[in-house]
Amino acid sequence: MNNVLRVEGGRPLQGEITVRGAKNFVPKAMVAALLGTSESVLANVPLIRDVDVVSGLLRLHGVKVDFDQSHGVLKMDPSSVESAHVADIDAHAGSSRIPILLCGPLLHRLGEAFIPDLGGCNIGGRPIDFHLASLRSFGATVEKRPGGIHITAPDGLHGTQIELPYPSVGATEQTLLTAVMARGLTELRGAAVEPEIMDLVSVLQKMGAIISVDTDRTIRIEGVEELTGYRHTAMPDRIEAASWGSAALATRGDIIVRGANQPDMTTFLNTFRKVGGAFDVLDDGIRFWHPGGDLKSVAIETNVHPGLMTDWQQPLVVALTQARGLSIVHETVYENRFGFTEALNKMGAQIQLYRECLGSLPCRFKQANFVHSAAISGPTPLHGADIEVPDLRGGFSHLIAALAAEGVSHVSGVQVISRGYEHFTSKLKSLNANIQGL
Repeated sequence: MNNVLRVEGGRPLQGEITVRGAKNFVPKAMVAALLGTSESVLANVPLIRDVDVVSGLLRLHGVKVDFDQSHGVLKMDPSSVESAHVADIDAHAGSSRIPILLCGPLLHRLGEAFIPDLGGCNIGGRPIDFHLASLRSFGATVEKRPGGIHITAPDGLHGTQIELPYPSVGATEQTLLTAVMARGLTELRGAAVEPEIMDLVSVLQKMGAIISVDTDRTIRIEGVEELTGYRHTAMPDRIEAASWGSAALATRGDIIVRGANQPDMTTFLNTFRKVGGAFDVLDDGIRFWHPGGDLKSVAIETNVHPGLMTDWQQPLVVALTQARGLSIVHETVYENRFGFTEALNKMGAQIQLYRECLGSLPCRFKQANFVHSAAISGPTPLHGADIEVPDLRGGFSHLIAALAAEGVSHVSGVQVISRGYEHFTSKLKSLNANIQGL
């Protein structure tokens, strides 16, 4: 794949594309397969980098993985799980953070796990402290070694009580994947309850887990001695679906997103409509389009589910540069998510960043001096520029801006976008985008 795209903007994106399984769910369901005594089958799997990374990690640990890419069906047989060489794990994982989630399953299957130093998108601290504290609470011993962390459980894992200071998705996933086979009852308070978490709960329940979710963000897991494989169809990727919706809005286009699921996108759809976008919910997707006239400025805040998802924010900001008036965006989930706006200003946008909470309520970043609020004045014509992709979501947002701009842009570092957007260049071409790999 070319790592630089030449984008000639000014064309409305029009046509239809299909989204498959959610990047924020599929790799976690793949990790869950490690816990089973028989083969697991996962359908609706996208061809993205994160799936490749987890497939490789599973194979390193003796799992037989068969991926039918054309049909999106993944088969995983964990009957011969074994320890992997540290150097192999490190080389294969690269910048991915997913290996931390293998800890619980590997402790149950092998009694030990090694996790290399973790990378990921530069959008905030994303500390793994929650993960390690959770594993210690279950009875694991965590030892820092050169290049990573070695974790053992000499006496096995036992149920525990955990209260998260923030509803972290990753920490909730870690707890679920560890607690399902720990001895006794685990109670997790302050849990994340995103749709992707609920889909993971469904997978684990199919495997034989006993999990209940209360309305106060408390999840209770009764440990069982054995889990079997599962058969499951992954929920569609609501982030990718919303990204294409924002692309339709920013380019004054009309895109049908097959696979988009309305219940998972309620908050985004409300915001999309407030901005002035139009949509129709179809039997097998959602049609997004710009109805003409001026877009409207809005004030929005990101939040954990059921709030406005942080990953929806960046593509929406591009559309907001074309809205009349002053829009305010208050980011409360990641403290460093506005780095991508520098390129937008270079292209003609007028975005000012602030350390203050420009929202209805002060957030956890108020006293931390993070730049976590933005004021966007519009509409401002965008023009082509040479820009560098900063991270996954910011990178796709840069592509949207380049497609909305007049003139030619050169967007470099686009390979990172393949971590979460399946076949994004071919999809863009099918939507009448004028792009060329360099």
